[in-house]
Amino acid sequence: MNVVVKSDTWAASRLSVAPMMDWTDRHCRTFHRQLSRRALLYTEMVTAPALVRGGATHLLDFGSQEHPVALQLGGSEPGELARAARMGADHGYDEINLNVGCPSDRVQSGRFGAVLMREPELVAECCAGMIAAQPLPVTVKCRIGVDDQRPDDVLPDFLSKIRAAGVRRVTIHARMAWLQGLSPKENRDVPPLDYDLVHRMKAEFPDLHVSINGGITDLDQVETHLARGLDGVMIGRAAYHDPAMVLLEADQRIFGETGPAPTREEVVHAMLPYIDRHIAAGGKLGQVTRHMLGLFTGQPGARRWRRVLSEGASRPGADRELVLEALGEVTRAAA
Repeated sequence: MNVVVKSDTWAASRLSVAPMMDWTDRHCRTFHRQLSRRALLYTEMVTAPALVRGGATHLLDFGSQEHPVALQLGGSEPGELARAARMGADHGYDEINLNVGCPSDRVQSGRFGAVLMREPELVAECCAGMIAAQPLPVTVKCRIGVDDQRPDDVLPDFLSKIRAAGVRRVTIHARMAWLQGLSPKENRDVPPLDYDLVHRMKAEFPDLHVSINGGITDLDQVETHLARGLDGVMIGRAAYHDPAMVLLEADQRIFGETGPAPTREEVVHAMLPYIDRHIAAGGKLGQVTRHMLGLFTGQPGARRWRRVLSEGASRPGADRELVLEALGEVTRAAA
């Protein structure tokens, strides 16, 4: 196996953008990379059965400009996950992550995601197989527990078992997942956050690299968690809906870069060559620009920016000129 690990995800995970189904596709990740060169990006969850049994290797496609980038896998069969992890390594990803946090009904029925919090031994077996199968770091994203479990008891046991399997980095979504009675959307908001528990886990497992996820919306909060001793912070929906607020100054504030942060306008212009290539290859403008709608959130002209892109991107022949038209609306509003 001839694999080159292109990026240090250990350092990059100081700030990461969460894997989000239907959102963090390769177009989204390319856009986010224009705002931050350093933050760790994740794919949408890709199921091991789709890769191994379904041959859906197109789900692994990504661009070299996305590094550092991690592949998140879903599954519960150790051998299948090992093969999927090896495929991810062969495709050039920087990290393989196992999803033990998604609460959707579809994921539960496939015996993966948050329901695996009930089977830490199986998770450990899966992780051990993935680690043995390929050279990249294998990490886990989990919840603090599910349903009637007691997080103070369950989470330390879970972390002990995956650590014994060879896992050295974990991201903990600081909420329970209530698999009975709540929708996936409600599971992102309704169960109360327990940040202190995650901080206690870092104290109890000082050799583990621990990142926190859940309800974090800006860099001030990121800096607070890092100052309290955590190794990393993962942000989800806020990084998608207001990407500039989360990512535009991240390299300077979180990673210590000394150069200037890009402007929103520079980010737009940086995306134009990618948009040109995507359209030339037969893609549609809206597949890219739907991820860019929040770029000017809170700025003059934000509504006009969203309106021009939302109304025009699906029209036949829509290309970079529509993006420049939308940017012109922002410029005029700010004048």
